Amino acid sequence: MTASESKTNKEVSKVRVGIDVGGTFTHAVALDAESLELLEKVKVPTTHEAAEGVAKGIIDALNLLLEKASIAPEKVAFIAHSTTQATNALLEGDVATVGVIGMGSGVNSLMARLSTQVGKIELAPGKFLKTIHRFVDTSNPLKDETIAAIIDDLVKAGAGAIAASEAFSVDNDANEHKVVEIATSKGILATCGADVSQLYGLKVRTRTAVINASMLPRMLDSANKTEKSVREAGIKAPLMIMRSDGGVMDISAMRERPILTMLSGPAAGVAAAMMYLHISDGIFLEVGGTSTDISAIVNGKARIRSGEIGGHRIYTNTLDVRTVGVAGGSLPRVKLGAHGEAIDVGPRSAHIAGVKYVAFVDKAFAFKTELFQPFTGDPGDYLALNRLDEGGGDGPKDPVKYSLTPTCASNYLGLVGGDDCAKGNSEALKAVFEALAKEINIEPEKLATQILDLASAKNQKVVEALIKDNKLDPTMVTLVGGGGGAAALVPFLAKKMNLSHKLSLHSDVVSAIGVALALIRETVERQVVNPTNDDILRIRDEAQTAVLKMGAEPSSIEIHVEIDSRANIIRATAVGATSVTDTDKLKSDLSDQEKLDLAAESMKTTPANVSMQAGTDHFSVFSGKVKARKFFGLAEGELNALRVVDRSGNIRLQIRDGELLVSSPSESASAINKLVEAYSQWGDAGKVIPSIFLLAGPKLVDLSGLMDASQVTALSAPEVEKLPADAKVVAIASIDRA
Repeated sequence: MTASESKTNKEVSKVRVGIDVGGTFTHAVALDAESLELLEKVKVPTTHEAAEGVAKGIIDALNLLLEKASIAPEKVAFIAHSTTQATNALLEGDVATVGVIGMGSGVNSLMARLSTQVGKIELAPGKFLKTIHRFVDTSNPLKDETIAAIIDDLVKAGAGAIAASEAFSVDNDANEHKVVEIATSKGILATCGADVSQLYGLKVRTRTAVINASMLPRMLDSANKTEKSVREAGIKAPLMIMRSDGGVMDISAMRERPILTMLSGPAAGVAAAMMYLHISDGIFLEVGGTSTDISAIVNGKARIRSGEIGGHRIYTNTLDVRTVGVAGGSLPRVKLGAHGEAIDVGPRSAHIAGVKYVAFVDKAFAFKTELFQPFTGDPGDYLALNRLDEGGGDGPKDPVKYSLTPTCASNYLGLVGGDDCAKGNSEALKAVFEALAKEINIEPEKLATQILDLASAKNQKVVEALIKDNKLDPTMVTLVGGGGGAAALVPFLAKKMNLSHKLSLHSDVVSAIGVALALIRETVERQVVNPTNDDILRIRDEAQTAVLKMGAEPSSIEIHVEIDSRANIIRATAVGATSVTDTDKLKSDLSDQEKLDLAAESMKTTPANVSMQAGTDHFSVFSGKVKARKFFGLAEGELNALRVVDRSGNIRLQIRDGELLVSSPSESASAINKLVEAYSQWGDAGKVIPSIFLLAGPKLVDLSGLMDASQVTALSAPEVEKLPADAKVVAIASIDRA
């Protein structure tokens, strides 16, 4: 829906702009900040080869969007973009040589010297980041002239940026910051280990700082050009950048840690799944033309993993996005002859090979079947249909190549909706499929099914692995498709796996929508042995302060704290919306019966088996008795399934088996303690408490990942202390009665 079809520009008071930089195209969308209605969408080629890099495509898309939607610059209240620049720089080795200044004192000097000497860092096969190492003993106070001389020496040796890394700088980072200050005064870009991570582990922290420093010249140049153009366009809203963990940060934070933007492209789609589609437990498949990015969402949160470069761990977090080389435009490999069949699909795609989809032709056509090798090293049995009535190349006798992609097969089998961007010409597809099938002696439906079977099998392996790795209950998993090729693969895969599925509205620009709706995010990690509740609250407050500084609305901030007892790590992740975000407005308020029906559908039971257990001003909690195998499958039992549904009908939390207590704010700690004591379990590792969730005002507070009841109640206190005395607080325990 465009601006002309919905609200006029005069009726829209605030607009959110999201720009997603893809490998081929840069998409931009404008959303009404109040209703989150899509006002306009545009796409331009991604400008990898331009002097300004991808920044040019971002600005081209922004200017076209504002013009096409007639949006006044002053109405843009939020603007954010993803970027492929950090990822491309690493894959292509297009990074600066980094001068490493290692530091240590006393007995730690030798260890520090060795740990900060990281050598060449492999970024991708055959691509390396070069470092030049110098070491300073910090037993005595650092002298400015000594550091200045070392920096000059490193620059003379070819360093384009500086990384400072000292042993135990997480406890005292003064020396690292002194190096950065002196380098900056000389006009040299620099970073330090303590700024990229507060975790111990000098070698990994140094490697992370070095990679971050290597990106600074290219990333800052692009960021500065983008911000300058945004300001020249008259937009005053802060410019936000997509992070690899699914949130956004302001441009000043990106200038310090560009490493956090790695893989921000795939993260944008996951952000849309959470913020736009409100997926609670599901697998998100963003299907493009060449590849599919697959990720898990558990309890409304994307799964995070530690980052890696060249097989080496770094101290940064990315979404657990797994990429598969099959998508809507993948080319089939076939066996011709009297008993022909499809034998594989992908990884080469029509887009890369310069082949067109039969699905999008204007009419049926005569063709000559050919097996071809798109590029040197590719198999030679990819299918091409040389169109005989359409010239190309140097003359009219050179046929244009077409092929039957998964998009074509899905259209032929009637799996693509009439308004989907992947919808093709059914008459032309029918004629071409039947003609080819007759030629190779196979039923056309069987050929189309073979193509989709082969393509979906590759994605199925990853989906099954994500379900297993995240301990998801398959009965609660929904496959969610986004991207222009979603309809080509997701409906067929869901049917094959006997899972429910849904396709995103505006799937072709879902990543750009995700960018427009992404929350400001920051993660703070500290290593603390035997942490006290005060330690936990201090780190929680640090994360909250960080997102407040970047413009998050205080009332919107949600903080999740996890404790890794094996590594002695406290991890606090804060997310918050800007003042114009309200994703609850995507739908109007539903009745209690409508919400109950949704909960029953999610539980795969009838509404008669479901009842409302609790209600607040913002949420309703439904329970239903669900049959399940227990005791390692030896007996059948009954689980108390729970669903938390918000006012708009979004299922915000799915609990396979749980219990709840309703209390006032002042009694919520007591309710939490009762649930913990009633449903804790004992094992080899000692007492294991159930995962606790809290419905407090408009917030669904995730208190899972903690070690004991005192930590849970300590972190719940800030969430309930400002609620009215007569407010309802719902404590929910996720339990395992098997």
